[in-house]
This record gives sequence, C-alpha cells and structure tokens, in this order.
Amino acid sequence: MEKIAVITDSVACIPREMAESNNIVVVPAGNIYHDGKTYRDWVDLTYAEAYSILESSPDEFFTGPTTPGQFLDVFKNLSNQYNAIIYISLSTKLSTVPNAAKLAADMAKQAIPGLRIVVFDSGTATAAEGFIALAAARAVKAGKTMDEVIKIASEVRKGVDLFYVLDTVAHVYRTGRVPRSLAVLGSKLNVKPLVTVRNGTALVLGLVRNKDRAIDSLFKIAKKQIKDKPVHMAILHAQAASEAEKLKQMIQEQINCAELWVGEFSPLMVYATGKGIIGVAFCPVTEYY
Repeated sequence: MEKIAVITDSVACIPREMAESNNIVVVPAGNIYHDGKTYRDWVDLTYAEAYSILESSPDEFFTGPTTPGQFLDVFKNLSNQYNAIIYISLSTKLSTVPNAAKLAADMAKQAIPGLRIVVFDSGTATAAEGFIALAAARAVKAGKTMDEVIKIASEVRKGVDLFYVLDTVAHVYRTGRVPRSLAVLGSKLNVKPLVTVRNGTALVLGLVRNKDRAIDSLFKIAKKQIKDKPVHMAILHAQAASEAEKLKQMIQEQINCAELWVGEFSPLMVYATGKGIIGVAFCPVTEYY
C-alpha cells in the first residue's frame, strides 16, 4: 500500500499553518547567505528578519539554490514514514531547484529500494504552484493513489494563473536576466511592472505608475479571467499588508471565492523583486480541487 508524502518548496508561498494542516512538507527553495552564515529560506529566518537584513545590507545578502544533498536528506527522512513522495516544484524554466531534486531522487531511489519519488513541474510559481500542492495533498488525504494524485495535479495545473506587480525594478538585475544599469534606470522612472508566468517563464504584461493603479490592475485582470466562476484564490505580498487588505476587500465583494487566503512572498524571491511586491493567484474550482 502506498503511503504518500507531498512536498513543495518555499516559492509556493503557502502559509505555514496551511501547510501543516494539509500535511505538506515545505522544502526551502534556496539558501540565504549573509555575514558568513547560511540560512534556509522559510526555515531559519522569519520573513521580517530576512527583510530587515535585506534592507540594512543589500549588497551583503546573497542567495543560492537548494542543493541535491539537502533534498537527499529530506527524501531519506521522509522514507522512514512514506514509500512514495511527490514534490510539486516551481517551474523548471525559472530555477535549477527542480533539477537538484531530480538528482537527489535518483540517489535516494538507489539507496532505498522500493521508494518512489516524483518531481512534478508545476510550470509556475508562488501560490499558483501552491494550489497544485494543496490539491495533491487533499487527494492524498482522500486516499488517492500516486498515479491518481499525479493526474489531479496535472488537471489543476491547467487552470492556475498568477499576476503580480513589482513596487520597484531596482533589484531585478539579481535574477541575472536584466542589466543592472537598466534596472537602475527603471527605478528612477518609478515604473512598476505587471508580470505573469506563461509557459513556465516570467512575462511582463505592462507597466503601472503607482500602488493604487497596481491594485486596480491586479483586480481587473483577475476579474476578467475569472468572470463569475468559483475559484480558490490567494493574495501575496512582501511588506505591503495595507495594499493586500485593500485588494482582499475588492475581491471579497466582487469575485466568487470558494477559498481566499493571504500569504507572503518568500525572502528568496524578494531578494530579486524587492519589497512592496503584491500579487494574486487563482485556480478554478473543479471536481479535482
């Protein structure tokens, strides 16, 4: 009989209490390096502590992906209680983390005969990834087999979507995809990119000039996509609680939410996006979730 563990990474931005209540194991998507110390994202620092370090010494704050060895430790520990593991990962086009997990999975399966490990590419990130993990966890709780859980995750993946607005572009050069000079210029112009994920990669949809327009843009694009369909929905932010609350009120009044929660972007992500980022993710209610 299969006993299945569901894993996701910290980029899924699932609130701690929600992860615990759904028996989801959250693995750090990376490590934070500061002042000669290594901190695991989501584990060793509170968000407030990480944001404080980033603000006080941004040029001494570095990040790196979770290693195969770290994943191997997780898989081995879980194998004491489970004989099957599914890891709902962030998009393989956005990070090398899923590849590290695949290497670790191969090593774990060689060391532990009979252990099944599936690395499932969500094709997305943040709470859109989180919804897939939640669907998988609830399927496991309902007694589904691993193959059924994979099918459900695949179906849910088709419907998830996310949109977010950066408060500044000053830090996006840290992704390695934007020259620092361009990021500095964009910061001086005070433009705020509206971004989504398509085919596993980030895509800029447009620019807004202030936070009120950012909130309005997020609401309008979500409403246009959702229409009157019931959805699971999440609002995510990084030290933008008042804006998140304003957006939450708009959503509660005009969107049919079967589930609505507010979470925070992980410090690992905020390293590249900067504080003040706010976004929404949603997933239609279906027979699978």
